[in-house]
Amino acid sequence: MAGVSLRGVSKSFGKTRVIEKLDLDVQDQEFMVLVGPSGCGKSTALRMIAGLEEVGEGEIRIGDRVVNDLPPKERDIAMVFQSYALYPHMTVRQNMAFGLKIRRMPAAEIDRMVAEAARVLDIEALLDRKPKEMSGGQRQRVAVGRAIVRKPSVFLFDEPLSNLDARLRVQMRAEISKLQRNLRTTTIYVTHDQVEAMTMGTRIAVLHAGVLQQVGPPLAVYERPVNVFVANFIGTPPMNLFPASVTGGGATLTAGTFSIPTPGAWRAATAGTDGRELVIGVRPEKIGLARDDASGPGVVPAVVEMVELLGDEVVFHTRVGRDTLIAKAEPRHAPSVGGSVLLRLDLDELHLFDAETQRRLE
Repeated sequence: MAGVSLRGVSKSFGKTRVIEKLDLDVQDQEFMVLVGPSGCGKSTALRMIAGLEEVGEGEIRIGDRVVNDLPPKERDIAMVFQSYALYPHMTVRQNMAFGLKIRRMPAAEIDRMVAEAARVLDIEALLDRKPKEMSGGQRQRVAVGRAIVRKPSVFLFDEPLSNLDARLRVQMRAEISKLQRNLRTTTIYVTHDQVEAMTMGTRIAVLHAGVLQQVGPPLAVYERPVNVFVANFIGTPPMNLFPASVTGGGATLTAGTFSIPTPGAWRAATAGTDGRELVIGVRPEKIGLARDDASGPGVVPAVVEMVELLGDEVVFHTRVGRDTLIAKAEPRHAPSVGGSVLLRLDLDELHLFDAETQRRLE
């Protein structure tokens, strides 16, 4: 087993900088998820670890070895691709055994290792089929099996579930997570789906425009985003963000059409900064419906523009002046589109960011 370390890793394609001075440590046996929007550089970072892309600047270590100049076959890694990358003319058994044959392992040992991996993934009945005879979910299991049969030091997953339907994605998320816990193999998993990141990773690393934004356990990143980008990207629906300014000597936050008292936790950061421009963030689950006659701090009038019934909850989009606020409620309390409602913001759960730097206030 081995950890993975990136120090000052950068990469450009022509004049386009896709990774900028990436520093990241993945601990031995950890499940690290690289997450970010399309084009943020996460797959490029993974391919550099795998040796499929050259490192422009910086250093990559796997275990105690610097691997910048090592070919992929000497890095002791196994990679699972979005497209499965199975040989169409080979059976499942042959696909899984191919890498072991290249290593010139004894035939009996290859058979044993393939059988063991097939049992772990419950694909024993598929061993004599070819890829065209299987579903997408079955092909992905085979691709994972081809990786684990080699017993590498590091697993690399490049958006492996993107081609599956929603139900299969949920199932495969659970299976890959369970497999990693059982095998205890260091794993780096790339996805643009922040739900995958939140549910699978021991830690997540959020990238944007080639720059690492934040690293930490999923819940810590969710509850304390370091900047506006992370706050908006992590969470479904995303965090509500709207502009405000400091007034009243730091005691009040004034938005477009309403004012709220500055929560006690933020008083020190806003004291004496009247006129300072901020961005207020609040999660949809921290906004609820108030009684029709409710008043007081954190209660704001709104007009309902859209309602999404999701079975166990209702997500509704409202207009508050020029700002849109998304909130959640129980289905039996679902508001009507076009109706007027009173929203109650949980003031103790607000997030404040500097409007200029986009960074969280401390």
